[in-house]
Amino acid sequence: MSRKVWNRDKTDVDDTFAYNVALNVMENEEDQEPKSVDECMHRKDWPKWKDAMQTELNSLTKREVFGPVVRTPEGVKPVGYKWVFVRKRNEKNEKVRYKARLVAQGFSQRPGIDYEETYSPVVDATTFRYLISLVIQEGIDMRLMEVVTAYLYGSLDTDIYMKLPEGLKLPETCKVNSREHCSIKLNKSLYDLKQSGRMWYNRLSDYLLKEGYKNDSICPCIFIKRYGPEYVIIAVYVDDLNIIGTPGELPKAVEYLKKGFEMKDLGKTKFCLGLQIEHLKDGILVHQETYIEKVLKRFYMDKSHPLSTPMVVRRNESESTKGADTLRESIFDHPSLYCRYHVDVYFCFRFRYD
Repeated sequence: MSRKVWNRDKTDVDDTFAYNVALNVMENEEDQEPKSVDECMHRKDWPKWKDAMQTELNSLTKREVFGPVVRTPEGVKPVGYKWVFVRKRNEKNEKVRYKARLVAQGFSQRPGIDYEETYSPVVDATTFRYLISLVIQEGIDMRLMEVVTAYLYGSLDTDIYMKLPEGLKLPETCKVNSREHCSIKLNKSLYDLKQSGRMWYNRLSDYLLKEGYKNDSICPCIFIKRYGPEYVIIAVYVDDLNIIGTPGELPKAVEYLKKGFEMKDLGKTKFCLGLQIEHLKDGILVHQETYIEKVLKRFYMDKSHPLSTPMVVRRNESESTKGADTLRESIFDHPSLYCRYHVDVYFCFRFRYD
């Protein structure tokens, strides 16, 4: 953030001032992700972003996502595309990997023509808390696995054409046409298509049900397989799979998933759904230290002095403190800043166990 300081004695604290402060908080966050390829090229870490983009293109080729380049059929409106950049972080908020995604601009898709169903179930906070308690009660393991480019495994249920991404060469048969008149047909689902999440879930569900897993209609993101006293539970959150099971069945589940998909074994679950999970000798500690520190920094409270109670024991009114109170009240009366603050606090408290 800019850390700009205003003199309360010389500043007129009104709605305009509060609005400017809100913009400063929301638009000047530290360490922002790049928004475009051009922005990446002007950063010091451009080589890492370039490698991430090449890795993504190699993955698309390996999964045979792109079909033939053809002249756009009459009456068809191809969807656009965009590069999305993000740095993956661990439970300590440390950057561990640069990630680039070529996504489709699914907002241009038309319901009933380009897609039908879009719903894809994922594990919620309540279910995840129950699974953690089950791990403690039964003394079993919880492992986290990530499916590499999960959405690219799903098959499309309709014909989708996409504009030609930059860098993709035109075949000889299409060089007589301009790039604007050509498009590429998608063989597999691509990130940000309306139906891509559902197509991936259907692919994973069919694969697990074929092996004897069962899932309940009330909680379709949970897959359970039982063999006598042994059992294994797979909780699906998009491309993150939390696997819980007895020593006899858990390794079998891991190997079965590796046969069908390219997986990353992240070991014991340490970070999921915004929660930090520490495995101790006598149980599991669940907290959100990293997220809370980020929220405090966003609202300029990371340097505040901690107190044993949030209540003010004694307070002396003065003109200087009145100005500070007016500033604080004006900021939190502003809808955009207040909404952001409210969501952050709710996200922290919704995982409380008491």
